[in-house]
Amino acid sequence: MDLSKSLAGWTDWDGAAFALGRSLGIFHETETFTQVKWVFWTNNPLGNALHEVLVQLASAGVLERRDEPDDIQFRWLGR
Repeated sequence: MDLSKSLAGWTDWDGAAFALGRSLGIFHETETFTQVKWVFWTNNPLGNALHEVLVQLASAGVLERRDEPDDIQFRWLGR
């Protein structure tokens, strides 16, 4: 899975973390977001790590981040 294609548009942080997990092979391509949403919606090491990677990629200029009234969103910028 190509992260740049998955995050071509603004994506809520949990969907972006799911796309990142898929691109890293953490989630199988047959798994849906609904099947693994607990990873993002609970306080656990995997969900926290995926979110932190998104934050760090935004700090590095690979992703763009915006804080919307309802959620944090990311999209691909590339370098």
